[in-house]
Amino acid sequence: MATPTLMRRRMLTRTAMIITMIMRTATTTMAIMITITSMVPAATTIITTTIIIMAIPMLMTTGTKPPVEDVPAMQEPADPAVLYRLMTWLSPSFPVGSFAFSSGIEWAVEAGDIHDAATLQGWIAAMLSDGAGLCDAIFVVHAHRTAAARDFAALASVAELAAAYVTSRERHLETTAQGKAFVDATKSAWNAPGLDDALANISSPIAYPVAVGLVSALHNLPPAPSLHAFLHAVISNWISAGVRLIPLGQTDGQHTLAALESDASRCAERALSATLDDLGSATFRADIASMRHETQYTRLFRS
Repeated sequence: MATPTLMRRRMLTRTAMIITMIMRTATTTMAIMITITSMVPAATTIITTTIIIMAIPMLMTTGTKPPVEDVPAMQEPADPAVLYRLMTWLSPSFPVGSFAFSSGIEWAVEAGDIHDAATLQGWIAAMLSDGAGLCDAIFVVHAHRTAAARDFAALASVAELAAAYVTSRERHLETTAQGKAFVDATKSAWNAPGLDDALANISSPIAYPVAVGLVSALHNLPPAPSLHAFLHAVISNWISAGVRLIPLGQTDGQHTLAALESDASRCAERALSATLDDLGSATFRADIASMRHETQYTRLFRS
């Protein structure tokens, strides 16, 4: 005859087996608890409940998909117009005439400094880390910051510095022609309160990065997305010039654009925390290229 202790052990064993079978087929926790309560003595209710509580989390983590409401949803931007405007303003189709300028890349190709995708990538990476790319990014940030604060006197100082910071006559033409075209186009189709007041305080020609920072701020667009969109537009235009001049295939151009993604991110990160005292350039060959291009015999580009 079995002892009470042995009987309790057998009962617990049977209980565990019953629980396992029920939990494999039950569809709800309530069904599990009702079935077990009807099949085991009251003396084992506490043990049974404990096993159920421990087993439920295991069921939830072994091949069971989480409820739909627990899956994080993609966050939509607070204002879809932000993306719409930036994609429009920094698109190659926006009428600023960027396709006509190469920032000296045309001379660099003729001189042999740029002759394939790798040398084009290296040239642009240097511009982003130590040249005009970084300087223009800093001007975007400070134009945006002063315009957002409605400090138009400080904005005028930034604009004057940006116009004076280019290294050659053609580069001055490049940045001011695009800056004026950008302001004219956005003012005509996307005018913003305060734009006329801001422009009235600027006596110098307005450089392209200053125009982008100013208009973005007056439209309440955040500085970081505005800067990244600007850098993407500038880099894409430089690559487009290289594709036409070297020449390269369109796929090679896309490989170059993808390879420069981290360089653009680092440039933006530096610019967002930089002061105007951090402005500086060490890309002497690019500066020489923009000067030599003025007297180049055959030219497709204006810079």
